Amino acid sequence: MNNRRLDIVLALGAAAMLLLPWYRIEQGFYSFTWLSDFPGEPAAAPGFLQIFLKGRLWLIAVLLAYGLALAARFIVDPMRRGKMLALAGGFGVALLTLQGLAIGATGFTWTISETVFGPLADGQPSMGAGAVLSTICFVLMFAFGLAERGVMHGDAFVVATISMLVFLVAVFVFYPIGSMFIGAFQDFDGSVSFGGFSRNFVDPSIWSLDCVIGGARCGVAWRTLFLAIMTAAGSTALGLAFALVATRTRFPFKKGLRLLTILPIITPPFVIGLALTLLFGRAGIVTQGLSTTFGIEPSRWLYGLTGIWIAQVLSFTPISFLVLIGVVEGVSPSMEEASQTLRADRWRTFWRVSLPLMKPGLANAFPIGFIESMADFGNPLVLGGSHGVLSTEIFFAVVGSQNDPARAAVLAMILLGFTLSAFLAQRIWLSGKNFATVTGKGDSGAHIALPRPLSIGVHAVVIPWMIFTLVVYGMILFGGFVKTWGLDNSLTLAHYAKAFSITFRDGSLVWTGVAWNSFWTTMEIALIAAPLTAAVGLATAYVIVRQKFAGRELFEFALMMSFAIPGTVIGISYIMAFNLPPLEMTGTALILIACFVFRNMPVGVRGGIAAMSQLDKSLDEASMTLRATTFRTARKVILPLLRPAITAALVYSFVRAITSISAVVFLVSAQYNMATSYIVGLVENGEYGVAIAYSSMLIVVMITVITGFQLLVGERRLRRENRISASRVRLPTAQAKEKTA
Repeated sequence: MNNRRLDIVLALGAAAMLLLPWYRIEQGFYSFTWLSDFPGEPAAAPGFLQIFLKGRLWLIAVLLAYGLALAARFIVDPMRRGKMLALAGGFGVALLTLQGLAIGATGFTWTISETVFGPLADGQPSMGAGAVLSTICFVLMFAFGLAERGVMHGDAFVVATISMLVFLVAVFVFYPIGSMFIGAFQDFDGSVSFGGFSRNFVDPSIWSLDCVIGGARCGVAWRTLFLAIMTAAGSTALGLAFALVATRTRFPFKKGLRLLTILPIITPPFVIGLALTLLFGRAGIVTQGLSTTFGIEPSRWLYGLTGIWIAQVLSFTPISFLVLIGVVEGVSPSMEEASQTLRADRWRTFWRVSLPLMKPGLANAFPIGFIESMADFGNPLVLGGSHGVLSTEIFFAVVGSQNDPARAAVLAMILLGFTLSAFLAQRIWLSGKNFATVTGKGDSGAHIALPRPLSIGVHAVVIPWMIFTLVVYGMILFGGFVKTWGLDNSLTLAHYAKAFSITFRDGSLVWTGVAWNSFWTTMEIALIAAPLTAAVGLATAYVIVRQKFAGRELFEFALMMSFAIPGTVIGISYIMAFNLPPLEMTGTALILIACFVFRNMPVGVRGGIAAMSQLDKSLDEASMTLRATTFRTARKVILPLLRPAITAALVYSFVRAITSISAVVFLVSAQYNMATSYIVGLVENGEYGVAIAYSSMLIVVMITVITGFQLLVGERRLRRENRISASRVRLPTAQAKEKTA
């Protein structure tokens, strides 16, 4: 056992108990006001003094757990020392968890605790820096103890990485979801009540089927499910059409097609809805043109499920295209040629050979479109009108006049049930089936041309879509330069000036625009969350690909399942979990960063797994043979070869942190307001010009940052061919010299 590593953890544990404030500081830890507030401020006292000065005797058990770990440091026998360390670490984590959950601000939160131990004279605030650091140290002690006993071949770095990842996922994914489930069975005062759950779950406004029997409309659950199925089907079909045009035709504008498929990804999700409003709303340019030319009365057809569906298909089709294009390209040409050799025509070959081999892509694109539609908040808010969906109903149950957290929790549970059902159905459909067409053998030939009717059909879909997309983005750009859309279309820079004006005052630069505060907050949080997301995702991928341990498949499935949790559910679950002790983070930047990291982590994991699977394990083994540790091998050998995956994770997490709205809308505060939440406020106030100007600026910033990432990292070049060709040249030369001699 590396005693130096253990000594560092024990020193940090001692500092957490003796120096750092044990409980949360209202002004924030980094204000360092706790250095001067103690002893006047009780929360500023470290854990050791909390026991004696504040009478919080339950912390004695934590002190005993740390003492047990300290005693284990001086045991010589590695098996005994490992056992004691693992016991001390596990005992410490369990104690801190139970104390945090069982003791609230006014005393015991569990009735059974008060019955057994009696009432407490005083409770405890939320955990602070000292308690959090102590918990992390106990997790590491537990990991070092397992490594000492030979787990994972005694590799402390691997065991510690797995332990920390499991701990973080449990705290920031499963604990919030569990809190949300519990919140559905609680009353306003926190007491257990099944009445709220039963009342909300059987509410006719959720499950009504009146639209089937000729009534006004169905419940919000069925409306959301129907919309999600239609969006998933539409985006998957269009994505397949674009992939076929890009790979199987001679379409002259393929590069432009790829560019148009990237734009919606870096566009805030509700901006498409805004652009459609500018086109087809009651004051929209198309609506007014039809009214003037043909006398067609302007209507509100756009505001409802139809408008939401159009906006969602436009928004999510590019994601389906990116999923499907690799699958379409990967279909083996030799299989298609074999089909034609057996006298099958092009249509039969495509329908019976090519399309079935594309099932993995279709099976991934459909649930992604389904989940994205379920989680979408911006477009239904802009275009929904009176036809709300689950995401908007959850929002209004929390921040509206209802103020019914139990109803929000029930709606979130229904939403989560729908998305997890789609995720599990996809896993079941693909399980046990083999769609491999790319093998180690050479595969020559070209893909067959599409059947003529199909080629005409996909072109008839793609070309109008490209034109429509250009018009939509033209409206996004143009809408920020007119005074009042539909009323006064004269050009102006007033919206950009109001959002991003800069003045010089007393010789200094002053950011006077109304958007600067949320803009800088968004950039700061996105730039912090992006590298953390990449680090956590790649560390998880390394553990999954390179290590074998009990429960690895379950661990990977749990991580991927978090991708199926809609952002709306994440937002409401974070509010319910982190608004009260033991971890109170609402209103801080930390809750936004944690939300982005663990919401976007699955994409980093999948990218890391794909990239790391291409690296032969002999590289690790060679490094280990030269006596390098696992940590040094990962840092010096693996990471330099993962630059493309790192860049992809950074870009994706940065873009998602800026464009996310469904989760962020619940978590922002006056001090930490994100750009998307601020734009939603502008839309609700009818300031469409400023909202579009702000959105356009975000698009420009994201394009600039993505370009910077790509230029900074560049392409990975593995110069294998030159070395091989050089060796082939030198070998005959040497043989010729021998013959001459």
